[in-house]
Amino acid sequence: MSKRKTKKSCLPLAECISQVQRILRERFCHQCNNGNRFGVDSQHKHLVELLKRTAVHGESNSVLIIGPRGSGKSMLLNNALKELGEIKQVKENILQVHLNGLLQTNDKIALKEITRQLQLENVVGDKVFGSFAENLTFLLEALKRGDRISSCPVLFILDEFDLFAHHRNQTLLYNLFDISQSAQTPIAVIGLSCRLDVLELLEKRVKSRFSHRQIHLLNSFNFQQYIKIFQEQLLLPAEFPDVCFAGKWNNNIQALLENKIVEDVLEKHFSYSKDVRSLQMLLMLVLSRITVSHPHINAEDLVEASRLQIMDSKVSILLGLSVLEVCLIIAMKHLHDVYEGEPFNFQMVQNEFQKFIQRKAHSVYNFEKPVIMKAFEHLQQLELIKPMEGISVRTQKEYQLMKLLLDSGQIMDAIQKYPHCPTDVRQWATSSLS
Repeated sequence: MSKRKTKKSCLPLAECISQVQRILRERFCHQCNNGNRFGVDSQHKHLVELLKRTAVHGESNSVLIIGPRGSGKSMLLNNALKELGEIKQVKENILQVHLNGLLQTNDKIALKEITRQLQLENVVGDKVFGSFAENLTFLLEALKRGDRISSCPVLFILDEFDLFAHHRNQTLLYNLFDISQSAQTPIAVIGLSCRLDVLELLEKRVKSRFSHRQIHLLNSFNFQQYIKIFQEQLLLPAEFPDVCFAGKWNNNIQALLENKIVEDVLEKHFSYSKDVRSLQMLLMLVLSRITVSHPHINAEDLVEASRLQIMDSKVSILLGLSVLEVCLIIAMKHLHDVYEGEPFNFQMVQNEFQKFIQRKAHSVYNFEKPVIMKAFEHLQQLELIKPMEGISVRTQKEYQLMKLLLDSGQIMDAIQKYPHCPTDVRQWATSSLS
C-alpha cells in the first residue's frame, strides 16, 4: 500500500513542470496575493465595513478607491468581496454589477449592461421610459421585496471611474449617487480610478450627492516586504501533487533569495517600480525558461528576464538592421545634431553617407543609390523615421522631408551592442560633426 502511495505522489518530471507552469501562471495572471496585504490592512478593513453596512443593514454608500496603476485597487476590492461572500446572510442577499469605463462608453450601453447583469431583460421587455432616471429606478424597483430593509442590496463597481465622468451630463453617476443618498433600494457605488483629481471632473450636482469617502492606495511596502512578495509568488502550495518535487522547488527558491545577484536584480526593479504587476511580468519571463532539461530557476534566468523586460524595443529593432541601414541611421543622427532637430531628406542622408565612404572607403562597401534608397524605405517601414505632415504628394521621394524617431541615447546603446559592428562605423557614430 505504501509503495502504491509513493508511486502516486511522484509524478514524471514533465508532468511536474506542466503543473508548476499552470499554477504559477494562474497566480501571476489573476494577481493573487495569497492572503497577505502589505500596508493596506486599514483600507481593507474600512472597505469591508462599508460593504457590510450595505449588505447586512441595507445602508446605501458610495466610495472611491484611488491609486496608481498596479497599486492593488482591484485586488483590495476582490479580497473584500471574497470576505463578504463567506458570510451566508450576505451571499444569498447581495447582487453585483460590474461596469468598466473602457467598455461602457455611454450611458445607454451602461444601462443595457446593468439590465443584463441584473437578469431583468424579461421584466423590461418592450417598455418605453421617459428618461434614464425612470429606467434605472424601474430596474431597482423590480428587485424590491417590500420595505427598504428586506430589499435586495446592489453593489455597483465602476472600473475606470474617471471615464464615466466624461459621459454626457454624467447622467449615470448622477442617478446612482442620487439613489445612494435617498431612501430607495440599498446600493453601494464603488469607483476605481488612477486619477487623483477625479473629484474635480464631477459636476456640482453629482459631487453634492457623493459621500466624499475616498480610499487611497500607495505601494508603501519596503524592500524586505518586496522580497517576501517575490518569494510568495514563486513558492508551490502544500497541496501540490508531487510533494518531493515541491520540496525541492521551494528549497531552491529559498536558496535563490540568499544569492547576491538575485538581490541586486530585485533591488534594481524595486527602485524602478514598486508595482507588483511589474514583478509578476518579470516572473512570467523567468517561468517561460523552465523546461524538463532546466527544471529549476537560477540567478541567470532572473538576470536574462530582467534584461528582456527593461530592454528598449527600438534598440532591439536597431540590432536587427544591416550595416548599411545602421550607417544611414548614424548619418541621420549627425544631421539631427548639426541642424538641431530640423527635418532631413534622403538626399541629405546620402550625401552624409558618401562623405563617410570617401574617408573610410576601405572598410565599408560603396552601395549604389537604388540600394541606399531601398534601405531608407525599409527604415520608414520599421517606423524609425516618418515623413513630416502636410507634405505635397508631388514631392520626389529623394526630397521628401523626414523626421528621426530615435534619440541619441538609443542609437549609441544599439551601436555598442551591435554584433560585429565595423570599428570605423562605431567611431563615426561617436564622432561629432558640429
